[in-house]
Amino acid sequence: MGRPAGGTGALDTPEAVRKKALSLLERRDYGEAELRAKLVEKGAGEEDAAAAARRMAELGFINDANYAAMVARHYSAKGYGPERIRAELRRRKLGRELWDGALGAAPDSAGAAYAVFKAKMRGGRDRDALRRASAALARRGFGWDEVKAAMERYLAETETEIDE
Repeated sequence: MGRPAGGTGALDTPEAVRKKALSLLERRDYGEAELRAKLVEKGAGEEDAAAAARRMAELGFINDANYAAMVARHYSAKGYGPERIRAELRRRKLGRELWDGALGAAPDSAGAAYAVFKAKMRGGRDRDALRRASAALARRGFGWDEVKAAMERYLAETETEIDE
């Protein structure tokens, strides 16, 4: 009942669910809630999925705090700002209590904001280029203070006058 048809991959016993959890964890890291949701998606019952995810955490195969920090470092290295990283942590079902610690593990966002801003400017010297680069930073999850600091640094380092 409520289980996928097909037999061979059925997650109809706690042991099968635990094996599936291990199989998923061999491919990539998961947070506990994310693993539980993935197991349910694959056909496990809610209780079996929760028990398997809890067991993986007990065995040390899952550590939500370490996973949150890894996600934050990964997205920061890709040039995303704190707001976008928070959205990713939320999407991965990691608790709010982990967000600040994870963001603290990420490299300084000011340097990332400047790198993205500079790349988006592509040598532009007009207000439209500044507006486009600023909007790109905002879409990547950087706050206004970071956008402003990146713009000021870019203008100071390139000694650029804003063309009309």
